Amino acid sequence: MPASPEPPAADDEAPPGQGLAIAAESLYLVNLLLLPGLAFLALLWLYFRHRDDAPPLARGHLRQTLSASLWAGILLVIANLTIIALGGYDAPWTWVVVILYFTAAHTTLIVLGIVGLARALAGQPYRYPLVGKLLP
Repeated sequence: MPASPEPPAADDEAPPGQGLAIAAESLYLVNLLLLPGLAFLALLWLYFRHRDDAPPLARGHLRQTLSASLWAGILLVIANLTIIALGGYDAPWTWVVVILYFTAAHTTLIVLGIVGLARALAGQPYRYPLVGKLLP
């Protein structure tokens, strides 16, 4: 039986800041999906703790996730104001606004977070389209 060839040597060294980038993207998704508010506070703490000394990869992901989280909050406030303007939470328009918000805005933010997490896991930078430019 012939010997199996050795697998190619893998680069075991992660890019600087990859762990922090993964943490930022994970907290962003947890904020949208599991623990809104609490995960945002953790992301905010992570951002203010590492914004100046983080490697460029992590700094970019931190900025993008915080900016997208702020946009998510703004969009949620706009959806609630729209519901109130259309007659309050007992009006028939409430479900139209809620379904439109969740299918258009919330789902888009989640998909952007999944792509951002995939890029962080690959050690690559990522810029969120439209919602990634709130912070300098």
